[in-house]
Order: sequence, then structure tokens, then C-alpha cells
Amino acid sequence: MLHRFTTSINDIPLPERFTYPFCYTPHPLCKLAAQEVQDYLNRQTQWKHELEQGKMFGVLIVQTSQGEIGYLAAFSGILAGNNMHPFFVPPVYDLLQPQGFFKIGEEQISQINIRIKQLEEDKDFQKSVTKLSVLEQNAQNALNKERQQMKAAKQRREAQRQSSPLSLEEEAALIRESQFQKAEYKRMERAWKEKISSMKSRIILHEEEIQQLKAERKKRSAALQQKLFRQFKMLNYKGETRTLCEIFAETAHKTPPAGAGECAAPKLLQQAYLHHWRPIAMAEFWWGASPKTEIRHHGHYYPACKGKCEPILRHMLQGLEVEENPMLRSMRFIPKELEIIFEDRWLAVINKPAGMLSVPGKEEAISVYSLMRQRYPDAEGPMIVHRLDMATSGLLIIAKTKQVHRNLQAQFKERTVRKRYIALLDGIVPQNTGTIELPLCPNLLDRPRQMVNTEHGKVAITDFEVLERKGNITRISLYPHTGRTHQLRIHTAHPLGLHCPIIGDELYGKKADRLCLHAETIEFIHPISGETIKLTKKAGF
Repeated sequence: MLHRFTTSINDIPLPERFTYPFCYTPHPLCKLAAQEVQDYLNRQTQWKHELEQGKMFGVLIVQTSQGEIGYLAAFSGILAGNNMHPFFVPPVYDLLQPQGFFKIGEEQISQINIRIKQLEEDKDFQKSVTKLSVLEQNAQNALNKERQQMKAAKQRREAQRQSSPLSLEEEAALIRESQFQKAEYKRMERAWKEKISSMKSRIILHEEEIQQLKAERKKRSAALQQKLFRQFKMLNYKGETRTLCEIFAETAHKTPPAGAGECAAPKLLQQAYLHHWRPIAMAEFWWGASPKTEIRHHGHYYPACKGKCEPILRHMLQGLEVEENPMLRSMRFIPKELEIIFEDRWLAVINKPAGMLSVPGKEEAISVYSLMRQRYPDAEGPMIVHRLDMATSGLLIIAKTKQVHRNLQAQFKERTVRKRYIALLDGIVPQNTGTIELPLCPNLLDRPRQMVNTEHGKVAITDFEVLERKGNITRISLYPHTGRTHQLRIHTAHPLGLHCPIIGDELYGKKADRLCLHAETIEFIHPISGETIKLTKKAGF
């Protein structure tokens, strides 16, 4: 389980602090360990097909009580239908053990599923449903026909009354006819209702059995999940233990998401603590094809997921000296003055530097809003009309009054504001121009990442034009028609888009000194003068 490096590591200094798992540059020892794991994976022909589908792996550099440096390896989830593989650390809890409560509980739920499927696919039941539908339609047709006949008879009686004066006997006869027809309609309606009700009652009993089984399945599944999560007893460096239920009770959702505790990072740390080894550094990499919804590149390093792992790692890293979040560190070096590209008494357009938030976040950091509020203390309203990602640089409009803010936001909503972005892509885009249409939605288990989702995603459209190809880099203009979060970053990186991530995109590509994405040009109608304002600020890359 503890692997010794096959090459000398004597010249590689150990890090002073443990890796901040949600934003990091892999330590040289992690890169060396990852390479050895990848060499091992390349030799495993029996896993070839599964590995081609894509999986996250992790490495953890540890120091034993004797001072020896080695590494542990892990995979997220299961591999080849199994939790246990000699080369990798075991799971925190093996939910696949044949006689374990989870497998037994799963089998019980599986039997319920089989029964539900049998009831839903029962031929007599399906025939009854079809017959009911036909019966209801026949009833509707018959009653409609009867109502039409009653209407025609009424019109004839009215015409008879209009044509000549009626005797008392004739009038009485017309009234009796009307009453008879109404009574006959009521009898017909009642007869149809009785037929329908009789058939419905048989169907309802069948459907109630299905619903009862589904409720039982839901109850058993929830109870099984909770019991499972109580088996995950997560250690930290201090030797303290908390279950997943206890850990996630302090989160907004209160309950652990499916798959919690089965990612590579928690597995690695758990094994290190069980053996009293000191964690030194950690990294995770993707191996294989990218999933259809998320963006993962073969061999690239990725931070730990926020939804599943952040609460767990917050507990497991207690007692360790952990690196500061690099994003917070970089924020301290952001300039406190912003370049003004355009300004009048109504609005301003600034050049936002990369690494600065548009609006205040959870952390106390300088943002465009805080600087603009200082610069324009008498300004009314929200001021920030639209946003740029923290890592993106470029033109941003500031409104000084509520009226101007409302007007400009309406222009954005109506998609009349024209924006042009410049980006450097890691790879060569073969076509010169084109349009990307990939619907986007948040990845709820790994915020702030977004993902492509044809069912739940919102429309996202981007036009592009290649400006230059040099080496393995494409310089490109991007024209977004919509303003979804991370739209340009996903549309360029996704296999169904340009399949070339923006250089420096640590979420969807590879980390670099900065994200090479810049809002270069913006064009809008001045809310007061009605003039067209077009501004440009060249990218610094």
C-alpha cells in the first residue's frame, strides 16, 4: 500500500505546509508519484475499457514514523466493480462486502424494484388503462352528441314559439319534451360515470400498490444511506473521529450527498492517519475520456470537489499546517486603483484586472464594487451593472444612478449590449469561425464549476472567430449572445465545443499565471444621451 519512489527524491525539498486541496499547484513529489501511478495504470490491460471512460485518481505523499518518504494512491468511487485493489488504499468503508448490511439492503430494494416493474408492466393492468382511456373518450363523445341534440331540440322549440302563438297544451308538450331530454341526459351521464368508476376502482387499487412500494423503497433507501454514512468514521490529524452524518449536519443541506467519503482525497488521508503517517502533499488527476457533462482532461490535475469533499476535508485536515488559499494570497497584490476607460456624470467604464472580484464575496477582499463605492460615495443603487469572473480581466460598466443602472440592465436582458472577448486557447481550433450552443447549469456538487446539461441547462450561445494560430496556441475572438456563468470557459474547453481550454483555466484546463481571457470591447446605448458608446481596451497577453 505504501509505495517507495522508484527514482531518487533526495534533491526534492519537502513542502513547508500541506496542500490546500481546493486550489493548488502540484508539488514535484506529487507529480513524480502521479507519473508512477499512471505508468501502473498503463500496464493494467484488464481495466483498459473502464479507464478509457475516465476516472479520478489521487496521490498522497506521506512520512512514516521512521522518517521514510513514500506515497499512497487511490481512485474515486469503485474500479472494475470492486473497492479493493492491492496497489490502491482501501475504502473508508467497504460497502461492497457481500455479507454487509449495505449489499443486503440493496438486494431488498432491488426486489422492490422488480415488483414495481412487474406491476407497471402487468398486461392486464395496461389493458385496463387503455380500456379506461377508450371508455372515457366514448363517454365524452356520447355526452357531447347528446348535448348537441338537446341544443338542436331547444332551437326547434324556440323557433316553434316564434312562428305562431301556442296553445296551453302545445306549450306544456314542449316543456315536457325539454324535461324528458334533460332527465335522459342525466341518466346517460350517471350510467357512463358508473361504468368509468367501476373500471377506475380496479386500476386505482393496482396503482396504490405501486405507490406503496415506491414509498417503501424511498424509506428503505433513505434509511440505508443514513446507516451507511454512519459507518464512515472520518479521522483527522488530531486523532478525532466524526461520522459523515455528523460532518454534514453542519452544512446547509444537513445530509451527505450520494458518494460522500468515496472520493480519492478522504480515502488517502484516512489511511495515512490509521497508520500514523504524516501527510506531506496531495494531488488528484483525471485519467481517460471527459464525462459528457463535466470537463475533465486526460492527465490534468484537479482540485478536490466542493460539494462532497469540502466539509469532509475541513474536518480531516484539522491539526495539519495547511497552505493558505492561493486565491486569497493573490488578492492582496491586486491594485487598489482601477483604470478608468470612460467616465461622465452618469456612468463609468473600468478595466478590471484579473484576480479581482466584481462584487464582494465571502472573504473580505477588494472588489470592483468596494473601490467604486469609495470613488463615488454619492452614487445611488447597486452600481455594478454586469460581472466578470474573478480570473477574467476587461471592461466593466459602473452605473452612478438607479435610473442608469435599470436602463443598462435592461439592455443586457434584451441582449442589445455587444461584447467581444479575446482569449488564448491551449490547442489549435481548425475552423475559422462558428457558433457554439451548449446549455449550462451549475454543478451542485462542485461549485463554482458549471456543466453542460441538455435537460436542466439554460441556453448559452457563443460566436467565435480565430485570429491567429501559433505553435499549439490559438488566439480567438469570442462573442457571447448570452451571459451564463463560465460560458466562454466551458464553450472553449468542452469536447462538444472547441475542445481547447483557455490558457490558465484551472477549473476546466491547466493552471497558469493567469486566465488568458479579456473583455476587450463593449458597445451599448448611453441611457441618457442615447448615443452609441463603443469602447476597447487591448488585452495584456
